[in-house]
Amino acid sequence: MCLFCDIVDGKIPSYKIYEDDYTYSFLDISNDANGHILVIPKKHFQNILDCDSIYLSHIMETIKLIGKHLTEKCGFSGINVLNASGKEAEQTVFHLHFHIIPRKANDNMKVFPTLSKNEKDIEEYHKILRISQ
Repeated sequence: MCLFCDIVDGKIPSYKIYEDDYTYSFLDISNDANGHILVIPKKHFQNILDCDSIYLSHIMETIKLIGKHLTEKCGFSGINVLNASGKEAEQTVFHLHFHIIPRKANDNMKVFPTLSKNEKDIEEYHKILRISQ
């Protein structure tokens, strides 16, 4: 069974922030950052790679709505939006979800990872990764 599906179905309690026909958002119980919110689709998708465009569009609209609420009415000055899609990308709950981390000046949170240097030249990656039309 899926933890997030159980939250949407009301089988597991949550601190709901916002809900519409397509999305459900709630506080992350890890309590690791003030106001850490998760946004999920009400329909089960494993990650962004199998989510249909209708649900993904509604998820982005919900993220924007919550982000504007946080910055216009709750005293935050910015947000981080994070997603991991796939085990190798460090996804741990296999129901599509996005993290919203509200930010304030001088909050001293380090959210973005420090990445190592590319193994190949950027031109090589460009040739490998570009999408031809």
